[in-house]
Amino acid sequence: MATTKTDASERDGDTPLGPLKALVIHGPNLNLLGTREPEIYGTVTLKDIDRELKRLGAELGIAVTTYQSNGEGAIVDRIQQARGRADVILINPGAYTHTSVAIRDALVAVGLPVVEVHLSNVYRRERFRHRSMIADIAVGRIMGFGAASYYLALRAAREIIRPRAPAGN
Repeated sequence: MATTKTDASERDGDTPLGPLKALVIHGPNLNLLGTREPEIYGTVTLKDIDRELKRLGAELGIAVTTYQSNGEGAIVDRIQQARGRADVILINPGAYTHTSVAIRDALVAVGLPVVEVHLSNVYRRERFRHRSMIADIAVGRIMGFGAASYYLALRAAREIIRPRAPAGN
């Protein structure tokens, strides 16, 4: 009788090569969360969001790395560094959502699944915010739930990158 080995790391969502890895990128002005336009973005700080993402990631078997920059070039650099180091990218490009071909091209170049995240529902805001340069390359978009948008995105990303059992098992 054949036996199947299932160790704790497999049960927790780890692959034989180690834990699944998510890179979460926060764009410009998100470092001001908690004080910037709280009527739109709420009072939760970026530090609070990052802490909860890492806690939730541990629960889901995902090692979460977070990164924030106000600079487009720095964001492009960090996306490029994710190749071979991450399994999925969650990104809130902030204002670059509507303008950055460079961020879009970097996301395409690394070939990782992308989930676009926004705290507010961009379609309930100014018309110029309705256009996203990355919507058509993202696996999905989650917006309008405040900080919970990030947590929902991480849960969705887990489903995207979950190791699948070979057919026939």
